[in-house]
Amino acid sequence: MFGGFLDNMKLKKSSRHAKITGDFCENIIRYWLSKYGFECAIIDHTGIDIIARRLRSKEVIGISVKGRSRNVGKEGTPLSIDNDNFRKIKKACKAFKCKPYFALVIDAGEKIYCYILSLKHLLALQRKGKNTYSWHMKDKDIERYAKDRKIISFEFIYRTINWWE
Repeated sequence: MFGGFLDNMKLKKSSRHAKITGDFCENIIRYWLSKYGFECAIIDHTGIDIIARRLRSKEVIGISVKGRSRNVGKEGTPLSIDNDNFRKIKKACKAFKCKPYFALVIDAGEKIYCYILSLKHLLALQRKGKNTYSWHMKDKDIERYAKDRKIISFEFIYRTINWWE
């Protein structure tokens, strides 16, 4: 991976990496929605991060964005969603009169996977843990998501060409 030079490096993420990851994930979802005909805005509200409306319909959706940045070797680690997030998104979407959706963004090695799906479909798919739901990221799970017409999915393949030593 990474042309060999980053494979053996111990990567230490910045102290602000979680916040930067969250902002990046919200913006990549907003960008993709905008590119494909949605009016959308990032909002600062408990439960939802983006409000979007598809121009071809009048449906308004409230999206909670969950993003993770995985180190090399940890690409298949599930993305966990605390159960409390489901109550928060329902409450926010009720206040804004929109349908609840989740966007999941996982930076995994040399690929960034992006999924958008309704809360209802997410809950139907995932295994419930005591305190969390898990969005699994093994190869078989990724293949299953790609075949599911109720999951909007797109991905980016990238590579680091040169970097500091």
